[in-house]
Amino acid sequence: MKLYEYQAKTVFSEHQIPTPKRILIEREDTSIHFEEVGYPCVVKAQVLSGGRGKRGLIQVVHNEKDANLQIKRLFEIEPSMKHLLIEEAIHIDKEIYVSITVDAPSGKAVLIASESGGVEIENLAVEHPELILKEEIDLSYGLMPHQARHIAYQMNLSTNQTKAMIQILMNLYQVFIKYDAELVEINPLFATKEDTLVAGDGKIMIDDNSMFRQPRFAQQEADYSSEAAYEASVEGIPFIQFDGDIGLMCAGAGLTTTVYDLIHYEGGTVANYLEFGGPNYKKAVKAMEICLKVPSKVILIVTFGTIARADVMAEGIVEAISKLKPDRPIVTCIRGTNEAHAVELLRKAGLTPLFDTEEAVRTAVRLAKGETL
Repeated sequence: MKLYEYQAKTVFSEHQIPTPKRILIEREDTSIHFEEVGYPCVVKAQVLSGGRGKRGLIQVVHNEKDANLQIKRLFEIEPSMKHLLIEEAIHIDKEIYVSITVDAPSGKAVLIASESGGVEIENLAVEHPELILKEEIDLSYGLMPHQARHIAYQMNLSTNQTKAMIQILMNLYQVFIKYDAELVEINPLFATKEDTLVAGDGKIMIDDNSMFRQPRFAQQEADYSSEAAYEASVEGIPFIQFDGDIGLMCAGAGLTTTVYDLIHYEGGTVANYLEFGGPNYKKAVKAMEICLKVPSKVILIVTFGTIARADVMAEGIVEAISKLKPDRPIVTCIRGTNEAHAVELLRKAGLTPLFDTEEAVRTAVRLAKGETL
């Protein structure tokens, strides 16, 4: 789960990581106290996607008139956005990158830093890997002071900024641990002309599996692009929504990718992907309920059940159809363990079981186009 910038900076402030003066406004706010940050200030869209600067979602303004114009513009171009962050402008001398993330192969965390902040770290790693510093963190001991000093002393900062950098790194690790984070990142960390350090941006990604320990940041329906996406998240079902005609309930990302390609080759389009395999193969009713919330013309169910048994999936699909009375055709290709029983169940429910994935895809595409079979 990703936190918004304003949420990350609230956490940073609570852990003595310096942040700019700021105010948070909502779409409905009519009275904004710009004097709390002063001018010039920065108006920043609060969205979870990256590259905000390149997309014009971060704007420097020098007076109240310009600030209000940018606020109006940003809310208009991001209609689902709930908040804007307004921050004081910082007198920047230098931009630094710093993050702590999980290194899965080693089972450790890793502290990453670079003097060349303010850019996408992925590009920097490819083009100038020598500019990136890394320090492995043994989670049994945590980030040690000598490791923080080792990184800070290589940032070519002033004496005061180096001391501040050491403390920021130690505090950032505490955030990483406290919030079960997969990533905590400050990019850029501003070295200012006033000889201080300030977090210019903030990113925190919490491990989804630990959200039961992090109720403070439980996402609300308003944080999602659709009701279907929200319900899938609450249920723990992987889900992606598109704007096509065929809703997919598939078992496994690999099979789904193949089905997606086949639909494309047949001239069809995908409305959504919903993971119907793994731990979700007994959730047919909820899975179909979510798919029915997505605009589509047909639902295509393709699975290959081994541990996830075909008969259990078929039984769930029959129950879902009985309860939900879907208003669009259902095409099934259920293969795997106890397949014969699955076929029997589907036929009794009035469905026509298919056994070839390509045939199932062609059938779904034709139905989505309004063709008769």
